[in-house]
Amino acid sequence: MVAVWLVHVGQKLLLWGALSAVSLAGATLILSFLQMMASYAHNWLQMRPIPTIRGAYPFVGHLLILERGGKEFFQQMIYYTGRNRHVPMLKLWLGTVPVMAMFKAETIEVILNSSKQIEKSFLYTFLQPWLGLGLLTSTGNKWRSRRKMITPTFHFTILEDFLDVMNEQANILVNKLEKHVDGDKFNCFFYITLCALDIICETAMGKSIDAQTNDDSEYVHAVYRMSDLVHQRMKTIWFWHDVLYLLFKEGRDHKRNLKILHNFTTNVINERANEIKRDEEGKSDDKGTTLSNRKRRAFLDLLLNVMDDEGNKLSLEAIREEVDTFMFEGHDTTAAAINWALYLLGCKPEVQKKLDNELDEVFGNSDRPVTLEDLKKLKYLECVIKETLRIFPSVPFIARGLNEDCDVGAYKVVKGSQILIIPYALHRDPRYFPDPEEFQPERFFPENSMGRHPYAYVPFSAGPRNCIERGKHCCERNIDYVLPIQALTRNLTHNLGQRFAMMEEKVVLSCILRHFWVESNQKREELGLTGELILRPLNGIWIKLKRRNIDAS
Repeated sequence: MVAVWLVHVGQKLLLWGALSAVSLAGATLILSFLQMMASYAHNWLQMRPIPTIRGAYPFVGHLLILERGGKEFFQQMIYYTGRNRHVPMLKLWLGTVPVMAMFKAETIEVILNSSKQIEKSFLYTFLQPWLGLGLLTSTGNKWRSRRKMITPTFHFTILEDFLDVMNEQANILVNKLEKHVDGDKFNCFFYITLCALDIICETAMGKSIDAQTNDDSEYVHAVYRMSDLVHQRMKTIWFWHDVLYLLFKEGRDHKRNLKILHNFTTNVINERANEIKRDEEGKSDDKGTTLSNRKRRAFLDLLLNVMDDEGNKLSLEAIREEVDTFMFEGHDTTAAAINWALYLLGCKPEVQKKLDNELDEVFGNSDRPVTLEDLKKLKYLECVIKETLRIFPSVPFIARGLNEDCDVGAYKVVKGSQILIIPYALHRDPRYFPDPEEFQPERFFPENSMGRHPYAYVPFSAGPRNCIERGKHCCERNIDYVLPIQALTRNLTHNLGQRFAMMEEKVVLSCILRHFWVESNQKREELGLTGELILRPLNGIWIKLKRRNIDAS
């Protein structure tokens, strides 16, 4: 009888406990919801004066009117900013999250010049499965600690090793383009992109993947597919939760490609680490070479020797994060810049002729490899690249997250707001760039850059997180690339990442233009601009090639 009574009491207690747990969970959920609503109401009231666009609804904001496609969303943002150039910024609501679209130099300066507002937007978290917490995606103490560890190992002599790779791959590209000389127009976009991918693989990992001769590579396809998936996920709220994401085809595709990318990088790191170990033991590999007598070094070689203050090396996971970051950031941006430069030069024969004259002065009729001395002399080519990035900035959006309230002009932008900087619109401000749609490299002659607002030109970024040159406004004088190498060297006198990117673009473009004359008849509206992670032409870049007279020497 007692046993039956105890069982009955136990059942009652279990039921009461279960109900209490459910009640507690329900109360917690309700409390969280009320806190979210209170924060939403506070933010809405605080930022009510900021100019906005019609079409917002409670709780969903502008989600019902914002386009999801890369081309459509980009064109929509350009339309809104073009119609509202007279206001300092535009307010959008992504659900209950306020987003400030910025496209004026004076407004952008407040954000990018701040030593406090350096947090990446929460949208960058969708890169973390691929890139981990490397220098692109990490913040705070981890970012500072990692940077402190890596910065001392870098020096500019490694760029000379990179230059050899760039020359070799540029020559392979020229040989592939030969078949199009005096032929019909063709899409050059993927030719350039595969060349850039070969360059970044060999300079980052010391691994040749021969993308230009084997564009069927599983790794190559995974890089492209992952970039598309990340961009799609950023704009699709129901893809944000990790568990829910895996229920969709895109989530499973993401997981499959992620495995391909990480396995490839991990295998390369292990191979390289073993080579270094054998080298330290005085042994050589099967080919009778060691790292000590190998002429070229790679980004990975330096990372494998990085030490912290206590003499500990970077973990293999940390090395993979930085190598993957270098791969992600280091090929699409430069490939896009080279492609856009070819398009613009093909549209403007008078500019191409001026550039031809400079190439003749530097190289004569020779098709010899480009040297470091040659690069210094190609000043007009540098202006061509800068003007290209003004008209077609490779990165269409720069995102930041505010970690505290911020006064921007006459408005208060609250903590937690997402900042969306739109370089494409910024670079078309007629106050700083008259006739903004015209391709005029002379804008970047030193005498013509004097007095220009330092934040009127930010093709990738500027300010404390990305600007390296002390005491100077990098966006006035440099092309500021968001490359991991750049992040590593932001306390150095010169920007290694910027130099790497400019070097690659100069080498590839000079090699192409010493052999061919470029023609392009595409109108701007025919390009199909799509603003994903990189500003791309949805319809490709179609050019014709004619041969220039060169006597090899």
